[in-house]
Amino acid sequence: MRALVVDRSSDAGVRIGRAPEPRPAPDEAVIRVSAFSVNPGDLAALAGMSDGTVPGWEAAGHIVTAAADGSGPDVGTAVATFGYAGAWAEYRAVRTSMLGTAPADADLAAVSTVPVAASSALRALRELGAVLGRRVIITGATGGVGRYAIQLARLAGAEPIAVTSAAEEHGEELRALGAQAVVADPAAAALSFGVIDTVGGDLLVRAFDRLDDRGVLVALGNLDTGGSRFAHGALMATSGRNRRTIVSFHQFDGTPLAPDFTWLSHRLADGTLRPSLAWRGPWSRADEAIGEMSRGRVRGKVVMEIA
Repeated sequence: MRALVVDRSSDAGVRIGRAPEPRPAPDEAVIRVSAFSVNPGDLAALAGMSDGTVPGWEAAGHIVTAAADGSGPDVGTAVATFGYAGAWAEYRAVRTSMLGTAPADADLAAVSTVPVAASSALRALRELGAVLGRRVIITGATGGVGRYAIQLARLAGAEPIAVTSAAEEHGEELRALGAQAVVADPAAAALSFGVIDTVGGDLLVRAFDRLDDRGVLVALGNLDTGGSRFAHGALMATSGRNRRTIVSFHQFDGTPLAPDFTWLSHRLADGTLRPSLAWRGPWSRADEAIGEMSRGRVRGKVVMEIA
């Protein structure tokens, strides 16, 4: 089968080549991939992969071989899938616990952004708890996770405050997604019940400072490799800002994924959610897409489609 395989001699680190077709385990279905999403984590993982390996976490397509143990959907079902490798190929084998169904007429390019970006945002909001009528700060708001977090927070009845260095350029767009306010620095945000931080580093520190009494910061991203350094006394409680917490979670800790993938895919299909695709094109343009991502020129999701 054709696949984007690791090739360290190429500028993008991958090239279209050949790879063995997947041989599924009994609890795995084989998917004919239509589109796959590219994440910063995918690109970071390339460094640890050998030449010829097929990378990629998330992809959407249709089942061509149902799981032999009877679990999962039937042949022909549209699905969103996750695995730690193998998404950037014509076919992939996926455990049925790591896929969710999508409507037959869904845009599979959009659906391919569900397993990592949309699901991460959904899980982060659950970590915050009840957000109805409460302010929630979202850092890295123009990224794939950030855009979904804004929309899902609004659906949950929160008042999202988007934080992005491109506040002037993307402010109108983020407000259209549901942001109540768009600021360039957390210091400009009002005290808030919760923070969903997708960046880390100094931005996480400044966002934590905007937490109100019993506020919660969900540390979801680590794009800033500089580290998070709190000034002396920054973590001390006061009578008005007590029991503030920082939490993190592992996306794949055993919590059932199929229901979330399915619900999110349907919300994309019915227009409740927008995928905010910043780059969409054929996988033959992988060099271009990965180059744009590596240079930080893409704000939103990158999706490649297989012809």
